[in-house]
Amino acid sequence: MNPEHLSLLVSRTMPYGKYKGRLLADLPGHYLGWFAREGFPKGELGSLIALMYELDHNALRHLLDPLRTR
Repeated sequence: MNPEHLSLLVSRTMPYGKYKGRLLADLPGHYLGWFAREGFPKGELGSLIALMYELDHNALRHLLDPLRTR
């Protein structure tokens, strides 16, 4: 797990779809699960969504709390 990628999860927003504009770290679990079943997008966005899925699936979302800007 790359610390830079974790930082991107709390600063990068979803560029399209139902959750456009929402932070990747705030995407709901069912949406992340849909990507896991249907396929993650290509490139960096897909890698970040896959990472977020792993964090959510393993109940590790709390690891992102210290990285959020207050």
